[in-house]
Amino acid sequence: MNTPQLPLALRSQRAFRLDDFIGNAELCALLTATAHGDCQNGLFLHGPPDSGKTHLLLATMALARSDQRTVNYLPLRILAQAAETTLDATEGHALLCIDDVDAIAGHRATEEALFRLHNRAHDHGGTLIYSAKAAPQALPLSLPDLRSRLQHGLRFSLMPLDDQGRRDWLRQAAAARGMSIDDAVLDYLFRHYPRDLDGLLQVLDRLDRASLAEQRRITVPFVRSVLLND
Repeated sequence: MNTPQLPLALRSQRAFRLDDFIGNAELCALLTATAHGDCQNGLFLHGPPDSGKTHLLLATMALARSDQRTVNYLPLRILAQAAETTLDATEGHALLCIDDVDAIAGHRATEEALFRLHNRAHDHGGTLIYSAKAAPQALPLSLPDLRSRLQHGLRFSLMPLDDQGRRDWLRQAAAARGMSIDDAVLDYLFRHYPRDLDGLLQVLDRLDRASLAEQRRITVPFVRSVLLND
C-alpha cells in the first residue's frame, strides 16, 4: 500500500537538484549513488536549520524519480499529529526520505511507527535517508531500538554556510542555470531578501524564468523590476 499523497501545500513546485548543494562532494556522490540504486546503506543527515538537509532529501528523491524509482518524502514536523498513521500506511517504496526525525522524539507511539516502517523497508530492500537537527545518539528518543536502527546508516554532519559561502553557492546555482550574476546583484539580493538557502533559490528561479522570457541580462534594475512586480 502506498502512502496517500501529501496535500498540495506541502509539495514544492520547484525542482531540487544536488548540483545546487556545495561543500560536501562525498555526500553528494553518495546521495547520487543512492538515488540511482547503487548504494543501499542508508544515510542520516544532521545539522541545524538552514544547513541544507531538506534540500538534499528532496533533490535525491527527484533524481531517483527521474530513474522511474518509487520514492516518498515524509516531513515529520509538517505531518505533526498525522505522522503516526502516515508512517504506518507507508510501504512499497524503493527510496524513503524522512525529514525532521527530531520532531517525533519523545512521542513513543510515533517512534514505534517509524521503527516498524524502518523494518518493513529494510525487509523489502528499500533504502532510507533520514534527517534531524542532531545525530541519533543525541536525540531524546524514548525507544532504544529505534535509536539503534538510525545509527546503522552512514552519518553526515551539516553546517550552515557563512555569508561568503552563500554568495559562492548562489553564484554556482546561477551558473548551473546558465545565468551570470555579478557582485552588485548579489549585494542587492543579500540586502533586501532573507538569506535562507531555500528562499534564495526561489528568488533565483523567479529571475531565471523572467530573464528567459524577456531575454534580459541579470542586472540590479532588472532584478528590482522582477521582484517588485512578482
